[in-house]
Amino acid sequence: MANFKGHALPGSFFLLFGLWWSVKLPLKYFHQMGLKRSRLSQQQQRIEIIEGAIKTLFAVIGILAEQFVPDGPHLHLYNENHWIKLMNWQHSTMYLFFGVSGIIDMLTYLYFNIVPLGLDRLVLAIAVFSEGFLFLFHVHNRPPLDQHIHSLLLFGLFGGCVSISLEVIFRDNIVLELFRTSLLIFQGTWFWQIGFVLFSPFGTEWDQKDMDNIMFITMCFCWHYLVALCIVAINYTLVYCFLTRVKRSTEGEIIGIQKLKSDHTYQSALLSGSDEE
Repeated sequence: MANFKGHALPGSFFLLFGLWWSVKLPLKYFHQMGLKRSRLSQQQQRIEIIEGAIKTLFAVIGILAEQFVPDGPHLHLYNENHWIKLMNWQHSTMYLFFGVSGIIDMLTYLYFNIVPLGLDRLVLAIAVFSEGFLFLFHVHNRPPLDQHIHSLLLFGLFGGCVSISLEVIFRDNIVLELFRTSLLIFQGTWFWQIGFVLFSPFGTEWDQKDMDNIMFITMCFCWHYLVALCIVAINYTLVYCFLTRVKRSTEGEIIGIQKLKSDHTYQSALLSGSDEE
């Protein structure tokens, strides 16, 4: 949809997944540092299956929104010698690839003995690459600011594609995972930024040919990614502090129980000794 809602919808999806990953991935990393791996793997399996299902659901919602809005193509691609709403079809294609990625996520963790390890990451990398490829040819013959703000999105998309591709080989690498997360958060906020600039809900219009606007948007790109990095860093720190606190309280309870058992054993021994005398 070439309007504000059409950019806010995918932006919200990407932002929600990015925020979720910024909590889930540090949790997984710190658990793998030394907690119960066997129990964690089963729990992680369920979480990944649910995540894949939600990703697929989001993709289906996106496709339906693009196709069946009042001015949408309604699954008609070609009619009377002309293409119908190709902008909506491009967005639908983007959602389609992420839907396939969600299905592969579910299959990977449902049939982990059959599906090759790393296939979920590979398909996700393909989905991100397809999104970037579509946007690369998305804004030809459009105003300079429109072209520029979409081209900046490509840096995040192709950077994410490279990072996720490396995860196929270096699986569970926390640095690559957090980098991917920061780019996803950036992508979500940047879709909102595109909506506000090109289709402002407040009625204010940006001059699409003003170079100052282009310079500001370039600077704004850096601010968005800095905010994404800060969100990842803050959530990583909060997860670490939370797990450390839980671990200390658990160890304190164990020590208290052991002390009570020790005192009880000592008292029993004293009573036994006094009876014998």
